[in-house]
Amino acid sequence: QVQLVESGGGLVQPGGSLRLSCAASGSISRFKMGWYRQAPGKERELVAVITSGGSTNYADSVKGRFTISRDNAKNTVYLQMNSLNPEDTAVYYCNAEIWPLKYWGQGTQVTVSS
Repeated sequence: QVQLVESGGGLVQPGGSLRLSCAASGSISRFKMGWYRQAPGKERELVAVITSGGSTNYADSVKGRFTISRDNAKNTVYLQMNSLNPEDTAVYYCNAEIWPLKYWGQGTQVTVSS
Protein backbone atom coordinates (compact mmCIF):
# COMPACT_ATOMS: atom_id res chain seq x y z
CA GLN A 1 0.00 0.00 0.00
CA VAL A 2 1.32 3.41 -0.98
CA GLN A 3 -0.18 6.61 0.37
CA LEU A 4 0.13 9.77 -1.70
CA VAL A 5 -0.19 13.29 -0.30
CA GLU A 6 -0.39 16.27 -2.64
CA SER A 7 0.50 19.82 -1.69
CA GLY A 8 1.20 23.16 -3.31
CA GLY A 9 -2.21 24.05 -4.66
CA GLY A 10 -3.84 27.40 -4.18
CA LEU A 11 -5.13 30.54 -5.82
CA VAL A 12 -3.00 32.12 -8.53
CA GLN A 13 -3.55 34.87 -11.07
CA PRO A 14 -3.60 34.14 -14.80
CA GLY A 15 -0.06 33.92 -16.10
CA GLY A 16 1.27 32.83 -12.73
CA SER A 17 3.02 29.66 -11.62
CA LEU A 18 2.57 26.94 -9.04
CA ARG A 19 4.58 23.89 -8.10
CA LEU A 20 2.68 20.85 -6.91
CA SER A 21 4.32 18.13 -4.87
CA CYS A 22 3.24 14.55 -4.27
CA ALA A 23 4.91 12.79 -1.36
CA ALA A 24 4.65 9.01 -1.20
CA SER A 25 4.76 6.88 1.93
CA GLY A 26 7.13 4.41 0.34
CA SER A 27 9.51 3.93 -2.52
CA ILE A 28 8.21 5.08 -5.89
CA SER A 29 11.24 4.11 -7.95
CA ARG A 30 9.42 1.31 -9.80
CA PHE A 31 6.16 3.20 -10.25
CA LYS A 32 4.87 5.16 -13.19
CA MET A 33 3.79 8.44 -11.62
CA GLY A 34 1.21 10.83 -12.96
CA TRP A 35 -0.78 13.97 -12.37
CA TYR A 36 -4.46 14.10 -13.29
CA ARG A 37 -7.02 16.85 -12.85
CA GLN A 38 -10.76 17.14 -12.58
CA ALA A 39 -12.65 20.36 -13.15
CA PRO A 40 -16.22 20.85 -11.91
CA GLY A 41 -18.66 18.97 -14.11
CA LYS A 42 -15.90 17.30 -16.10
CA GLU A 43 -14.24 13.91 -16.09
CA ARG A 44 -10.82 13.37 -14.60
CA GLU A 45 -8.15 13.81 -17.25
CA LEU A 46 -4.49 13.02 -17.58
CA VAL A 47 -2.15 15.99 -17.24
CA ALA A 48 1.32 14.42 -17.25
CA VAL A 49 3.05 11.13 -16.56
CA ILE A 50 6.63 10.10 -15.89
CA THR A 51 7.79 6.50 -16.11
CA SER A 52 10.20 4.77 -13.78
CA GLY A 53 12.87 5.40 -16.41
CA GLY A 54 12.14 9.12 -16.58
CA SER A 55 10.22 9.31 -19.85
CA THR A 56 7.48 11.91 -19.82
CA ASN A 57 4.21 12.52 -21.61
CA TYR A 58 1.86 15.49 -21.43
CA ALA A 59 -1.67 16.41 -22.38
CA ASP A 60 -1.68 18.69 -25.41
CA SER A 61 -3.31 21.44 -23.36
CA VAL A 62 -0.31 21.72 -21.00
CA LYS A 63 2.63 20.98 -23.29
CA GLY A 64 5.27 23.67 -23.03
CA ARG A 65 3.77 25.05 -19.83
CA PHE A 66 3.88 22.17 -17.32
CA THR A 67 6.83 19.99 -16.34
CA ILE A 68 6.64 16.73 -14.40
CA SER A 69 9.67 15.48 -12.52
CA ARG A 70 10.50 12.93 -9.87
CA ASP A 71 12.98 12.57 -7.02
CA ASN A 72 13.08 8.91 -6.12
CA ALA A 73 15.41 9.57 -3.18
CA LYS A 74 12.68 11.74 -1.64
CA ASN A 75 9.78 9.56 -2.87
CA THR A 76 8.31 12.71 -4.38
CA VAL A 77 6.89 13.77 -7.71
CA TYR A 78 6.50 17.36 -8.80
CA LEU A 79 4.42 19.28 -11.30
CA GLN A 80 5.76 22.70 -12.22
CA MET A 81 2.96 24.72 -13.76
CA ASN A 82 3.73 27.94 -15.60
CA SER A 83 1.62 30.37 -17.63
CA LEU A 84 -1.50 29.23 -15.83
CA ASN A 85 -4.89 30.18 -17.23
CA PRO A 86 -8.44 29.86 -15.87
CA GLU A 87 -8.94 26.64 -17.83
CA ASP A 88 -6.31 25.02 -15.59
CA THR A 89 -8.61 25.41 -12.57
CA ALA A 90 -9.27 21.95 -11.16
CA VAL A 91 -8.50 19.52 -8.39
CA TYR A 92 -5.15 17.95 -9.18
CA TYR A 93 -4.55 14.34 -8.22
CA CYS A 94 -1.33 12.38 -7.93
CA ASN A 95 -1.31 8.81 -9.24
CA ALA A 96 1.10 5.92 -8.81
CA GLU A 97 0.86 2.83 -10.98
CA ILE A 98 2.63 -0.52 -11.15
CA TRP A 99 0.56 -3.26 -12.71
CA PRO A 100 -1.93 -4.27 -11.39
CA LEU A 101 -1.83 -1.69 -8.61
CA LYS A 102 -3.00 1.90 -8.82
CA TYR A 103 -2.96 4.49 -6.04
CA TRP A 104 -4.44 7.98 -5.78
CA GLY A 105 -3.88 10.95 -3.54
CA GLN A 106 -6.68 13.03 -2.06
CA GLY A 107 -6.15 15.92 -4.45
CA THR A 108 -5.16 19.56 -4.17
CA GLN A 109 -7.21 22.49 -5.49
CA VAL A 110 -5.72 24.82 -8.06
CA THR A 111 -7.70 27.95 -8.86
CA VAL A 112 -6.57 30.38 -11.53
CA SER A 113 -8.45 33.65 -11.26
CA SER A 114 -7.89 37.37 -11.19
